Amino acid sequence: MQKRVVLAVALALYTAAGSALADAELVKKHNCVACHANERKVLGPSFKDVAARYGAEKGAAEKLAKKIKEGGVGVWGQMPMPPQPQVPDADALALAKYVLSIK
Repeated sequence: MQKRVVLAVALALYTAAGSALADAELVKKHNCVACHANERKVLGPSFKDVAARYGAEKGAAEKLAKKIKEGGVGVWGQMPMPPQPQVPDADALALAKYVLSIK
């Protein structure tokens, strides 16, 4: 019984880590790193700053996914975030959830 519990916990941790790694790969795949970094401002805000601003909002992931797809300007200054309509909806939502997980 104890071995099953340990195995279940290990599997859950492995799955969670795999998901985070996959989302980090999406950041590279969709070239988010051209304008953003986890810990520092590049052209756009750091993912950590975005998570701090929106993390407590209800529906934040969906809001950010929409922002990824449609772009925007004015929230973080006058540097526009260009729309990324080529990013599939599922990827945009995964990216948003990843950004919100950065602490």
